[in-house]
Amino acid sequence: MKYLSICSGIESVGVAWHPLGFECLGLSEIDPFRSAVLNYHYPEVKNYGDFTQIQRSDLSATPDILVGGTPCATFSIAGLRKGMGEDRGNLALEFIRLAQRIKPKWVLWENVPGVLSSNEGKDLGTFLGALAELRYGFSYRVLDTQYIRTQRFPRAIPQRRRRVFVVGCLGDWKSSAKVLFDQKTMSTNPRPSRKKGSEDPRQSEEMHREFYRKLDFNGTFTDEAETCGTIPAGGRFSPPENSMLCVENPVALQTSHTVQNGLGISSDGAMYSLTATDRHAVMAKNRIRRLTIVECERLQGFSDNYTQIPYRNKAKEDAPKSKRYEAVGRAMSINVMEWLGTRIQMVHNNEI
Repeated sequence: MKYLSICSGIESVGVAWHPLGFECLGLSEIDPFRSAVLNYHYPEVKNYGDFTQIQRSDLSATPDILVGGTPCATFSIAGLRKGMGEDRGNLALEFIRLAQRIKPKWVLWENVPGVLSSNEGKDLGTFLGALAELRYGFSYRVLDTQYIRTQRFPRAIPQRRRRVFVVGCLGDWKSSAKVLFDQKTMSTNPRPSRKKGSEDPRQSEEMHREFYRKLDFNGTFTDEAETCGTIPAGGRFSPPENSMLCVENPVALQTSHTVQNGLGISSDGAMYSLTATDRHAVMAKNRIRRLTIVECERLQGFSDNYTQIPYRNKAKEDAPKSKRYEAVGRAMSINVMEWLGTRIQMVHNNEI
């Protein structure tokens, strides 16, 4: 199958779909570093830059699939929530216009769960209504990286990353539903629940601060504690790099300026959703440390040092770490995209 990738980032789609035999007709990315990653890994594939300017005549063939995730900050709970009223939100409608110009059989669109409630659901309704006007039958579903098992990822990927996926099929809503909903995944991946009587993980910011008052300026912690509050991105309550804590088992930590993820602590084996801005860490053997770039790449399904590329006349070993963290945080999870690509291929070939 042939596809066109827009808002390509570092091309999670290609990493997931090339092993399936898919052919990429073109990429679309405007960020300099992410574009450099694309050029390093896919030098033979044209990067069209601004996808709003792509015309059908620019492509060597009509793609079977148009795939991409338009900027999600306007739909994110942690963002401004301006939705379709903001320029980045309008790129969702530009995605529709591109589908109208090139008329692929399939469209696959990704965004954050906040799109479900953005503008009381009207933003998503506008997007889906526009798809319907183009005669695309559609289905949508929230998929979580930590539960999506594939041939390459039989145990999924231990990252708690929920994303909304809209699948559209030209003239046929039943095919889109077949892609997203199958009996196996619907029956074997129940949502985990807390044990009866366990405490609500959502605690106040004051509790977080009280915990960090137990840390002295050398990072030494002597009081017994079972959990750690959210590590802020900066400020007087941020622990030093080598903070010592009385915890034996590995614990996932997430820094954030919001409390939407509760305490920002998880000991269930899954890392919090990687983002372009938060700092993610692990706490084990009585120490806190930030996740390495390689660990973040693995948590998205990429090969080690996938983002370590030559950049601005510097060797790949000197690739900017901040850009690498950001690029990985903005990417789609490989196992999820592999599952979706496999399902689309099977439905397209009438195998299911």
